[in-house]
Amino acid sequence: MPTVDLNLLAVRESEQVEWKRDVADVHDVVRTLAAFANDLQNLGGGYVVCGAEETRDEHGFQRLNAVGLDASRLREVEGRVLALCRERVSPPVIPIVEELPAATPERRVLVFVMPATGHAHSVRTDQESAYWIRIGRQTREARNGLFRELMIRKGAIDPWDRRPLAGATVADLDLLMLRDSLQRLGQYESDQSVDRLLSADLQLSAFVPSLCVREPMTGVLRPRNFAMLLFGREPQRWIPGAVAVFSSYPGTDRAQPHGERHELGGTLLVQARRLTELLDAQAHTLFDKTDAAMPNAVKYPQRALHEALINSLAHRDYSVVDPTRITVFVDRIEFNSPGSLPLGVDLEALRAGRAGPRWRNQALAWFLTRLQLAQAEGQGIPTILQAMRAEGCPEPVFDADEVRVSCTLPAHPRMRQRRP
Repeated sequence: MPTVDLNLLAVRESEQVEWKRDVADVHDVVRTLAAFANDLQNLGGGYVVCGAEETRDEHGFQRLNAVGLDASRLREVEGRVLALCRERVSPPVIPIVEELPAATPERRVLVFVMPATGHAHSVRTDQESAYWIRIGRQTREARNGLFRELMIRKGAIDPWDRRPLAGATVADLDLLMLRDSLQRLGQYESDQSVDRLLSADLQLSAFVPSLCVREPMTGVLRPRNFAMLLFGREPQRWIPGAVAVFSSYPGTDRAQPHGERHELGGTLLVQARRLTELLDAQAHTLFDKTDAAMPNAVKYPQRALHEALINSLAHRDYSVVDPTRITVFVDRIEFNSPGSLPLGVDLEALRAGRAGPRWRNQALAWFLTRLQLAQAEGQGIPTILQAMRAEGCPEPVFDADEVRVSCTLPAHPRMRQRRP
């Protein structure tokens, strides 16, 4: 009794089904099976259906055309695909194979069922080896950020903020800043040694690894990236992208010379404090005695400004050597963070405040949250939306592409034409 229903597959999410009417290239089948096994989008795997296709009838409705493969072709495709999955995929994959009835009795539809695995699988050709992933309806080679994300998902490498910083030592950490921060968190007592906190075995939380890692060959303690960002003496020496630029323009665009510019280095805690001061200066109140319902109106709610700031610092991609940019115009403030949205975060859900929690830098975000610089996990965007609505400000605008994530906070309508 077949366990695969072609009609159900025809309405399943396209990310999980690849249709191959004629199977012109068995290597393409193998690449897609490896992509389903890699399961970057956490869908559980997928199906490659050989000898069938999705079409539309004369009314434009979906129709399944199960033309099938004859017996000799079916055995040829099955044999070659399984052989290539053993010989060319590393680690090898073993898809489940099913035969289903076609439109005519002398033919069959061949279905390869590929569950997700816990490994990252590469496919080797005569020229090179590559990792493949499924993005929408397409099977694509995992490169750059997508390759790193795949390796992180499969546990082949740690997330960026947890990786040890090659060349740095505990001498590059500011132990006084570390001690003061941990005292605020209730993680440090005055009779304890600060050196104890630098142990490779001490974990402050289930969400946060040790601050340092002991290098296997030398035994030297190396700070992790998040420790350097938060407590480093010279973070930009080791992480060049860890800078912020605050600019203010007197108009609605960058055509006019800016009246104020600050290039901020130091730790993220130092940057956050200075940027908070600069942004608080934008949250002034205007009184209008003609408006009985709301005589006082703030240009920007402080809570929204603070959350947008910490989001831009906590969730950006620090492997990119570009600054975090906060730009003030007369009618809005733009927060731009380098890097795309973390995989699995839907932009439309983010805009509506419905996106589930998804940290890019979990250890970093944990510290910023516990130090009360940000709201609880997953509450930053809803807080911004709520704060803007409560003060009668226009809806914030969230956008993202492959190189940056942006949040724009429009000024209160009463103040959008006033010069700062």
